[in-house]
Amino acid sequence: MSLKAYDGKGRWRNKTVAFRISPEEDDQLETAVRLSGLTKQDYITRRLLCRDVVVQGNPRVYKALRNELVAVLSELQRIAPRDSVDDDLLDIINLIAMTMEGMKGECQ
Repeated sequence: MSLKAYDGKGRWRNKTVAFRISPEEDDQLETAVRLSGLTKQDYITRRLLCRDVVVQGNPRVYKALRNELVAVLSELQRIAPRDSVDDDLLDIINLIAMTMEGMKGECQ
């Protein structure tokens, strides 16, 4: 019999939870996970258990922020002045702003 694999806190995680989401929801989830710096499992677990998602600044998070800002900028440049901004884009902008606000204290 193989050895049990424990997580960082000594818990044996042997239960699997699966669910279906739309491609749009998957894009939002992937963006949130990238910007959090956590694994997808840790991010989803924290959100489901109503725990805070604390972003720890590291090169991977900074790169994800940079890439998301580039994508947002190109989308905003594409939008004509009379068109309205998509709700998904506003959600991403809000998520980036919250991440940057939380990381502001690390630079001091």
